[in-house]
Amino acid sequence: MSSHLTWMIIRNNNAYLLKKRNIKKPFSTEPNNLNNLNSFRFNGLIHRKSVGIVAAPDNKGFTVVYKKAKAVQKPAKSAVKRTMKAGPRRSLYKLKRLLSANKYRKDLIKPALRRASAIVRSQKPLPVKKVRSKKE
Repeated sequence: MSSHLTWMIIRNNNAYLLKKRNIKKPFSTEPNNLNNLNSFRFNGLIHRKSVGIVAAPDNKGFTVVYKKAKAVQKPAKSAVKRTMKAGPRRSLYKLKRLLSANKYRKDLIKPALRRASAIVRSQKPLPVKKVRSKKE
């Protein structure tokens, strides 16, 4: 089935939708959705190639989950997981190379980098605040 036909079927109702009052575009909790928006572009279920970025299991680095285009009909075999924890700069560079060198989807490179950097930033320890003593 084409991705457009699949999108027309699952667009308005599926298990991953989060509809709220006064929000025009509903959110989506599906895997491989980089922006968590319910849109054709970011949907991780319908496209032959999709990318998802999640925090690594040990909270050091991030894991890139992408689909193999050849194994679309076999969902269990189509997902490839790759953990990157070689430091933030090098990992982001490796992610960009992975997506662009394999001629992956060009429109997902920036959102993928943005999400990966947000995950890496969230794993940094908070700076310790200095406590001032009161003058008496």
